[in-house]
Amino acid sequence: MKKILIFGAVILILFGGLAFVTTYQNNQKAEGNVYGKSDLDPATIDQLDDPNYQNIILPDELEKKLENKEDTVVYFFSPLCEHCKATTPVLMPIADEVGVEINQLNLLEFEDAWQQYNITGTPTLVHYQDGKEVARSEGSNTEEAFRSLLNDWKAE
Repeated sequence: MKKILIFGAVILILFGGLAFVTTYQNNQKAEGNVYGKSDLDPATIDQLDDPNYQNIILPDELEKKLENKEDTVVYFFSPLCEHCKATTPVLMPIADEVGVEINQLNLLEFEDAWQQYNITGTPTLVHYQDGKEVARSEGSNTEEAFRSLLNDWKAE
């Protein structure tokens, strides 16, 4: 019976140590991030160094752009969304090629944005002109469709 208790205690200590190390590593990765938050979802932490997710916009920054009647394109995504994981590596290089800056708003970290911007699913790409929404594309698309869409939006 003592062996079982000792064995159980050792397992608990190992799992506790593993949990501590994992939490510590995630906190280290999240420190000084573009989100300005210390408590990030692990899926967001995994994307911090991904080159396709380097144009993050915070909700306050987006509000300022819209209040200042700036033209902008915003990509609403979630790091947990499988369609976003497939779409982003296609969309972002096309945006660079076409010369359209796409700001990325993480809906997992800023859940109020779902309602604030009337987002019903991810990925969603929204074009704002003079601070007002003028066009929207929801869901995944082909390279050709994204290229055409971004060229059209750039021309407006």
